[in-house]
Amino acid sequence: MRKPIGGGKGSTGTVTYLAQHPLFEQIKELHEDIMVPDYCYAGGGELQSLNAWFGPHGTVTPLHHDPHHNILAQVLGRKYIRLYPGSVSEDLYPHTETMLSNTSQVDLDNIDMDEFPKVENLDFMDCILEEGDMLYIPPKWWHYVRSLSISFSVSFWWRTTVISPSV
Repeated sequence: MRKPIGGGKGSTGTVTYLAQHPLFEQIKELHEDIMVPDYCYAGGGELQSLNAWFGPHGTVTPLHHDPHHNILAQVLGRKYIRLYPGSVSEDLYPHTETMLSNTSQVDLDNIDMDEFPKVENLDFMDCILEEGDMLYIPPKWWHYVRSLSISFSVSFWWRTTVISPSV
């Protein structure tokens, strides 16, 4: 993903962000350095995806939610994360197109309160992930992520096996 960056008048630079990339499938030697947290297997869990996120200060993952359980592990640098529960989904103005229905129309860096008034009074949780920290993000929880420095993160997506009760 390439994203324009601001930097004052006349700035024309772009930021390259390796986002949600299957790097560990491409470079098997790196995969050997990754330990999947045991949490991903609890309750019969099955790892769905292991992705890398690498970029400079200021890279952003817009407000969205994912269908799987997620542990975001911060390997290098720092990231700011804002979380909203799935129960406030409609107040976060998801896109109506099917492909983007898990992504909010709201730009949290520049909220247009005339267009998105419900966002102003929503409660949220936020944190800063430091090197060595991990954050669990439940399925359908909305999250926005901004790198506060050069940053490298690994996301572990998994799903649990639903066991039907015996009759």
